[in-house]
Amino acid sequence: MAHARREPAPLNELLNTLAQRIKRVDLRLIDELRDRWQRDADPLLAQHCRPERIDRDVLVISVPSGAFAQRVREETPALLMIFSYLEERAPRSLRTELRSTKNPEI
Repeated sequence: MAHARREPAPLNELLNTLAQRIKRVDLRLIDELRDRWQRDADPLLAQHCRPERIDRDVLVISVPSGAFAQRVREETPALLMIFSYLEERAPRSLRTELRSTKNPEI
């Protein structure tokens, strides 16, 4: 009995399938948020700060310093508006975390 050879599935298909199965973390959503952040956030924040994950409707943003954390807090309403198109999937608040100085690259 001969087995039919199957071509491997493209990586993006496999990752999308995996992302759909993960209930607590939507990998596609964070990629979408990062793209939107780069395009619509204040250019200085977009360059130095990065959305990392969503934890219970809170978007966690890594920042390089306390000054950037303060800036994110000050601009929270405008930053949340960037993601309002997501409706029920949109983050409801922001939290910052200081990025490790060992790995300063974004």
